[in-house]
Amino acid sequence: MSKDKILEVKGLRTSFFTDEGEVKAVDEVSFTIHRGETVGIVGESGSGKSVTSLSIMRLLPGPGGKVIGGQVLYYPENNGPGIDLLQVPRKQMQHYRGNEISMIFQEPMSSLNPVFRCGEQVAETIRIHQKADAGLAREQVMRLFEKVQLPEPERIYNAYPHQLSGGQKQRVMIAMAMSCSPGILIADEPTTALDVTVQKAILDLMNALKQEMQSSIIFITHDLGVIAEIADRVMVMYQGKIVEEGNVLDIFSNPRHPYTKSLLACRPPLGHRLKRLPVVSDFMETIPNGEGKLEIREKAISVESVLSEVKIPAAQSRQRLEALQQRPPLLKVEQLKVWFPGTRNFWGKAKGYVKAVNGVTFDVFPGETLGLVGESGCGKTTLGRTILGLTRPTDGDILYKGLSLPSLSQEGMKPLRQEMQIIFQDPYSSLNPRITIGQAIMEPMEVHGLYSGEEERRERALQLLDIVNMEPKFFNRYPHEFSGGQRQRVAIARALALNPQFIICDESVSALDVSVQAQVLNLLMELREKYRFTYIFISHDLSVVKFMSDRMVVMNNGCIEELGPADDIYANPQSEYTQKLIEAIPKGRVEDIQRRLSQ
Repeated sequence: MSKDKILEVKGLRTSFFTDEGEVKAVDEVSFTIHRGETVGIVGESGSGKSVTSLSIMRLLPGPGGKVIGGQVLYYPENNGPGIDLLQVPRKQMQHYRGNEISMIFQEPMSSLNPVFRCGEQVAETIRIHQKADAGLAREQVMRLFEKVQLPEPERIYNAYPHQLSGGQKQRVMIAMAMSCSPGILIADEPTTALDVTVQKAILDLMNALKQEMQSSIIFITHDLGVIAEIADRVMVMYQGKIVEEGNVLDIFSNPRHPYTKSLLACRPPLGHRLKRLPVVSDFMETIPNGEGKLEIREKAISVESVLSEVKIPAAQSRQRLEALQQRPPLLKVEQLKVWFPGTRNFWGKAKGYVKAVNGVTFDVFPGETLGLVGESGCGKTTLGRTILGLTRPTDGDILYKGLSLPSLSQEGMKPLRQEMQIIFQDPYSSLNPRITIGQAIMEPMEVHGLYSGEEERRERALQLLDIVNMEPKFFNRYPHEFSGGQRQRVAIARALALNPQFIICDESVSALDVSVQAQVLNLLMELREKYRFTYIFISHDLSVVKFMSDRMVVMNNGCIEELGPADDIYANPQSEYTQKLIEAIPKGRVEDIQRRLSQ
């Protein structure tokens, strides 16, 4: 890392002007980036970290967003004076975007144009910025695809975005961002919601490209564990301000701000079990200061003392599991197969089959949480949907309370649909945007004829909002008016509307901030203890599954790799695939950071 600075942000202030007034998204933010340095910006959604990067690039959305003060000084390699990017004419700014500063956005599916082939989109960037002809641009794209370790570069070049996996789309975005060898690469949540193995590959790739091209990286995320894997320095943002900044090792070994402490503590630990995950309110509270602003009040407590209060002895977990297995299973899955037709010939006959679930057998006991973990495409979501009758099995049986579910008609399944519910991964797409959340919660009650009338159903919906810690005033609001964590709480309330006994949580916290994720996981645990729910908890994140689960199923290519107590599988994985999953989890341990920085 060079001592020469490449970017200097001074007193940056960005606001959004709405009908309700001014919202200060970035408030007097200042920092410096040196050549060859990776700086992590960490914070929750709404902390201002993404708006900071969009302000630097002058890509603020809509007419309401505006930079109202400060400087963004870019220093070219010739060591000339800093160029204030906020004062550069709009047309000239196009030269700096891509050539000097590139950006990888969080969601590659919405960043890539769905009607153009992936290779053509990267080639267009090269043609525009480097004035290359079509043949030379194509050659450079093929080299870039090899560099970012995309399999079959020729096929990827001609593929449309919907034909690639999430990890492959993200690699295409990295290739596009690196195509002009920029001095600064801004990565805005580039690994959120990716499998841990794909996430590790992306982080390793970005580190390798940084070394090769001598680029500086601004890495934005809500997860300090990811920051531990890649950053040299860290800036922690909260309510539009930088509340803590320092060397990555110093921040992890000695966090000073209560918000930083909470972000470190709320990640599910792997070495031991907790009754609940620590949350931000354990370390700080925000109170009105009398001038219409919120003031942070720190609670004099350390991360270690909070964790010691909620730690569960290993013997207690074993006793719980033994007690659960004394009763007959609530659900039995026997040699279940779900095959989908593959490519078809000219006559429409399938040439082969995609074996999404292939001979899976397991039991779930009343009151148990069975974790289902594996990478995207391993069959875990298909398995969950098949159990609920949303997908027909090819072979095998599913027994719920002794009833064979595949043999039941839709009418025969109707009473069981009250007992068996699902919480989907994306609450925004699973909630109807045209009806209020109150109506969304009441709708299943009406369909199943619960309660005597509208007033009773409304009263029950308000009770459910209270159970998931949401205020009654939210009843008449629409899904778009809530944060991701709040929408997930609404989805949980809707799942509880029919008083179920068995709930499948399908990646229900994978795209949430770690602090919001901790609140939702705690809520699910509290509901399990209070109402004796039985869960199947599906996730690609083994640390989250381990926190929630009594036993764990590891799936790979439609088959079960391992099944057993969650603690035992983590402590002593038998399968090479499970070992790979565990190895890929960002640990965020001080000794790991020391080892990385010394290399």
